[in-house]
Order: sequence, then structure tokens, then C-alpha cells
Amino acid sequence: MKKVLLLGAGLVTKPLVDYLLEQEGIELHIGSRTLKKAEELIKGHKKGVAFQLNVDDTSALEEAVKGRDLVISLVPYTYHVQIAKFCLKYKKNMITTSYVSPQMKELDSDAKKEGILILNEIGLDPGIDHMSAMKIINKAKKEGGKVISFKSYCGGLPHPENNDNPLGYKFSWSPRGVLMAGRNSGKFLEYGNLIDVPNSRLFATHHIVDVPGLGDLEAYPNRDSVQYKDIYGLSDAHTIFRGTLRNLGWCDLLHKMVSLDMFKMEEENFEGMTYLDYTSSLIGEKGLTKKELKEKLSKKLNISKKSEILDKFEWIGLFDKKKIKNPKTTRLDLLLELLLEKISLKENELDMIVMHHEFVIEYKDKKEKITSTLIDYGIPKGDSAMARTVSLPAAIAAKLILDEKIKMTGVKIPVEEEIYDPVLEELEKRVNLKFEEKVYKI
Repeated sequence: MKKVLLLGAGLVTKPLVDYLLEQEGIELHIGSRTLKKAEELIKGHKKGVAFQLNVDDTSALEEAVKGRDLVISLVPYTYHVQIAKFCLKYKKNMITTSYVSPQMKELDSDAKKEGILILNEIGLDPGIDHMSAMKIINKAKKEGGKVISFKSYCGGLPHPENNDNPLGYKFSWSPRGVLMAGRNSGKFLEYGNLIDVPNSRLFATHHIVDVPGLGDLEAYPNRDSVQYKDIYGLSDAHTIFRGTLRNLGWCDLLHKMVSLDMFKMEEENFEGMTYLDYTSSLIGEKGLTKKELKEKLSKKLNISKKSEILDKFEWIGLFDKKKIKNPKTTRLDLLLELLLEKISLKENELDMIVMHHEFVIEYKDKKEKITSTLIDYGIPKGDSAMARTVSLPAAIAAKLILDEKIKMTGVKIPVEEEIYDPVLEELEKRVNLKFEEKVYKI
């Protein structure tokens, strides 16, 4: 019986747990800071073990890694390198759904030397995006084609039936992460030009994408797209763009929030202030009425007094005369607290994930545009689309590694056929996760 250690018992773990407990010859041990969460996932399954583990306790963490055959880490990415070092020490394979950090990359030669695989970025985005893109890129290359343009988009959104608030968005997981992404900058290639997008322009640099089956969505840059020239082997591409998808209106709203410095992460003291006072302070004012604040904001943000952005600020609660709940906080967390009350996905509500790739491929005798689109919906009274698409690729990869169907070593991401072919095949078989492809002659 192979023992798999799962670190973390958060919102996206249930589909992974269910999948691994179904497999023959696998025992799943879940270590979680909150024992109750791990026990709820196991539900008394005879091949499941729940135990309390604080990943800050390095000796307990080392002991947990030592006694298992494979480690899946779904705790915050800041812990991954420490966990990986224990995996190296005891020659255990490891899986994460997080981006490879420079410190993780440095462990590549050690992992090869010890004969272990540290597989990262095997979730949704990153994860399914890499695998689905590489399948088409490699197929085109085998057929003598050159990928001259590559655009890739992904977003977690409310199910159309539950898209019922002015922001067109609901938190389906990691709410803080959604706002933290608003602090990023972006970089992409457009017709051979390197476009560097500072954080102040991130949401202003959005464009409209027509997604088959859904219509128009907004896309803004997702970090550094230029690195994928090497990662995906796109040496012939003049355009490389990876973006995050949102419903219309999101980017304008977030751009104005960034311009008011609402995502600052230094702790401040808002003792005795109302939300109206706080929003007034963002433009250097005190003691304003709601009407006065709206007028001054419209001038500061260069928008109409009747702008939807001001309506959205009001709906969020930024003009309320209520005292600030937790006055010792950061601006980002103050905003997050208001948004959690307004745009959290409720228990009976469904989410949706959208992934959409656009390729332009040049052959000797023709030129094609290929679109590849995945739309997946949460299941009523079941798993969310986000949970399924983030955790199932990791679960499937774990099984493939234990069965020695994936044999490579080192620090890897799923851009090689040995990984992406069987994982995508099982995703389609297991939960009917399938990309719709369309080919257009240019």
C-alpha cells in the first residue's frame, strides 16, 4: 500500500481526496493545521488518515514526509521549498499546484541526483493551461508548422445563473489572492514588441475576448508572458500573451481602485473612522458628505458623477457611515472584508471556469487560426469547477507517478508529453473536461 501525504485541507482539496481514496493500493494521509477539516475530507474512509500538522513545526513536518511515499503540498507556496528539501532528504516525489519559484528551480540538479520528481504547476492556471497549450503546439510542430502567435486566457467566474451582482464576480477560492493579483505588473509580446505593463496600468491594459459559447469577456495581462517563449518553445512567435478573464466592467473598476492606492499592504490605523471617512482620506479629504465625496472622486478619477464606478463603490460599502470593523488593518484587507460580505459564492451557488487559447500557425502552404476552449461549471450540491480543475490534475499526476507511468526526475512543470497526455486523457474520462477546438483558414 503506497502512502500519499496531502498537506493542506483547504477549499480545493475535496476532489483530489475523493479521487485518491478511490484508487486501489493508495492510502491517503492528510496533515492539516485544523484537524476537523482533514477529518471532514476523509469521512471515516478506511484508507484515509487525518492528523493535525502545523507546517511551521519543521520537525513534525520532516517526520510526516519521512514516513510517506509521495507528498502533495496544497499549503501556501512559501512553504514549498522547505517541504521539497525534506523530500530530497528522504527521496520522496512531490507535487504542487503553485508556480515554480527561483528557489525551487535551484533544486533541479539535486532532485535529478536523488532520482525524484518535484512536479509543480499541475493545477488549473498554472496546469491545465500548460498541458492543453503544449498538446496543440507540439502537434503543430510535428506537422511542420510554426506557431507565430499564441494567446491564452483563463478565469474563474460565477455561473451565468448566479452572476447577479454589479461587479460580475464572486470569490470561488483564495479571495485575498484575487486582490493580491491586482498588485502585479505584466509583460507580453505583441508583433515583436516587448510590452512592459507597470502595476498602475495593469487593469487599463485590458482588451475584449470573444469566447465561443459565452461572448465578450475582458482580459488583462497575467504576469510575465514573455518567459513562455522558452518554456513552450515558441521561438517563431511574434505575439505571446497570457491573460486573466473577467466579466465586462471589472477592469475599469479595479483600475480606479489601483489609482486610489486601495491595495496597499502596510498596516494602518483607521480607529474611529467610518468607511466614508476612509474613502475621503484616499483623496486627502476629511469630513465630506457622501454627495461631496462623489463629486470630488469623479474629478479625481476623471469620470462622470453618474459613473457606474461610483455606483459600484457605493454598493461595496465604501461610502457607508458605519465605523470600520477592524481599524488596525491594511487597505487591501479593509477592501477584502467589505467584498467578502458582498461577493462570496454562497453554498447553493455555482461557479464556472473558462480557459481559451488562440494560436496562429504557419505551414509551408497554409496559415491557420486555432481556438481551443474549455468551459466547466460547478456541480449543484457537489464540487465547484475551481476545486475540480485545480486539484484533479495533481491527483491524477500522483497516481501516474506512483504507477511509474511518469518516470522523469528533477524540478518540472507539465509541458512534456509524458505528463500532459495521460493527465488530459484521464481528466476527459473522469469529469468530461474537454477542450472544444475550432480551426479557421487565414
